[in-house]
Amino acid sequence: MHIHKVSSHPPVACDETAVVFVHGAWHGEWCWSEHFLPYFARHGYPGHAIDLRGHGQSDGAASLRRHRIADYVDDVRSVVDGLDHVPVLVGHSMGGVVVQKYLETGPATGAVLLATLPPAGGLAVAARLARRYPFAMLKVLATRSLRPLVATPRRTRELFFSEGITHVRLREHHNRLQDESFRAFLDLIAFDRTHPERIRVPVPVLVLGAHRDSIITPAEVAATAAAYRTTPTLLPTAHDMMLDDGWSEVADHIIRWLAQIRTSRA
Repeated sequence: MHIHKVSSHPPVACDETAVVFVHGAWHGEWCWSEHFLPYFARHGYPGHAIDLRGHGQSDGAASLRRHRIADYVDDVRSVVDGLDHVPVLVGHSMGGVVVQKYLETGPATGAVLLATLPPAGGLAVAARLARRYPFAMLKVLATRSLRPLVATPRRTRELFFSEGITHVRLREHHNRLQDESFRAFLDLIAFDRTHPERIRVPVPVLVLGAHRDSIITPAEVAATAAAYRTTPTLLPTAHDMMLDDGWSEVADHIIRWLAQIRTSRA
């Protein structure tokens, strides 16, 4: 399986700490390439954004619905193994779960979890989506496809973005969204939950949530932070924290945290 990776290297001397970005459901490496990869590069951090299998330019699209969270973890591991230095991992939403599962067995310098699910799993999230979009969820169950949940630009805005996003930008992002694995969805709900207690070598973890998130609640962000014995931070964005208005504040918060890690390692 080939993983499409986008790298951005700063034109000046940089820190050895690479950052690997892992996208969430329906997304691809494109969600990091627009802002985060060049922004982090300008601040001295070489970035690598993955297309998980079945997404973007990776292989596996034909068998997408059968991919598991464990398969996505293997994708992350293959990228980490190819780097010269152990990276910091940044995971958004489903990608945050992938990062957490990776940490149970793989090395990392640190991890950043953006708007992700807590160790209790995503059953509560699925229930909220079913109450909000009952007919779309029925289609999801009938077709074993996650596409109905993001079938329209309006629903894309409601799930991922703030009210102020322009129609043009919303249409651009909506057109990039794709289907997601139904089996991975089941893993997120209950079948492959995260287990922070299994992490053998503890690493610093930064947990960020979004004030305007319509998918992950502040209580769930707090539960994730508690599991890693840290304090969460809520920032003024919607669920797609790397694309929504306020993305630079999110990036700056992560960069300041990376600088703290750099200092602690010196």
